[in-house]
Amino acid sequence: QVQLVESGGGLVQPGGSLRLSCVVSGSIFRVRPMGWYRQAPGKQREFVADITVDGSVHYVDSVKGRFTISRDNGKNTAYLQMNSLKPEDTAVYYCYVSTVPNPSWGQGTQVTVSS
Repeated sequence: QVQLVESGGGLVQPGGSLRLSCVVSGSIFRVRPMGWYRQAPGKQREFVADITVDGSVHYVDSVKGRFTISRDNGKNTAYLQMNSLKPEDTAVYYCYVSTVPNPSWGQGTQVTVSS
């Protein structure tokens, strides 16, 4: 009964920026950790970033210094600011929220980094 809607993906040139948003609605009773995974064609889904309720963050090494995850608890929304984008960042980006007993996932938003 939890729904997540991602937005903000698109086509950007190398070195450019995008800001992804993830809005959560439905039967969620408490604020919970949220984050992002991504999946490139032919590859496994990869952890990108997460953020706790109090704002602690983690990133995969390949995006450290370039991506920033943030959240607005009042809006049940998470964001992923992506700067200095590289072609290898091309993937479908999926948002999740740590609902119990299993996490809930969005449908994904395509990010393409190309000249």
